[in-house]
Amino acid sequence: MTARSKSNDVSPWVPFEDRRRARDEKRDAVLRMAVKMFLDDGYHRTSLSDVAARLNITKPALYNYFRSKDDILAECYRMGQGMYDASIAQIDASQGSGLEKVRALIRAYASVTMQDFGMCVARLDDRELPPDTRSEVRVAKRRFENAFRREIARGVDDGSIRPCDPKLATFVITGALNGIGMWYRPEGALSSETIAEEFSTRLTVGLSSSLQGKPERLTASIEVPKRKKRPDKSAKTIKSSPRADAHKPLERTRTRVSGKEPV
Repeated sequence: MTARSKSNDVSPWVPFEDRRRARDEKRDAVLRMAVKMFLDDGYHRTSLSDVAARLNITKPALYNYFRSKDDILAECYRMGQGMYDASIAQIDASQGSGLEKVRALIRAYASVTMQDFGMCVARLDDRELPPDTRSEVRVAKRRFENAFRREIARGVDDGSIRPCDPKLATFVITGALNGIGMWYRPEGALSSETIAEEFSTRLTVGLSSSLQGKPERLTASIEVPKRKKRPDKSAKTIKSSPRADAHKPLERTRTRVSGKEPV
């Protein structure tokens, strides 16, 4: 009989925590690839087979992480909305006047919208979602709108914002911010920080109570051409017609033939 050797065998199974971490990383990779393709190619034109091919996995492998394409879209919305909610919480905990917080909200909203998951919330149509998930997403969207209304109203109260309708002012601001998702490109000339700062300045110029008087109205210097004088319709003009000309006697014209005139 041979003596038992000291066991140095290593288990072929990865520890549970490592397996769970690897699964979470793969699930996140699916979401990042899917949201990028939804934004670039459109939700309807992106299939699960397309997503799997870009990830170098099989389509059945995707079902280990998500049940359907709708499920992926819903999770992309949740990821984006989570980023918006985190920004709201951070601003709520900060100090500042109503105007300062509105500017902070604009910077935060713009910054999130220029990231893939935030752009998904601003740009993709939530009507593609099942009814229950759609309701969840729309409630989440209203949280940021309510944050704007709340801070605008607070700014009116503390005097940093001139009197206005908080609801209407919020529509103006969020309408402009949502447009970022349609035209922003990471490779563009302006950085996301610059764009966010510009929006926070431009969208609050009309709200700030420190702006004295009314904004000047810009008018372009355009020379308007003078209108041509219309002909007097009362003056009747007689036009000759071919039929009338046919009854006119032909005028005799002098012709020269060999230097002689007709007699």
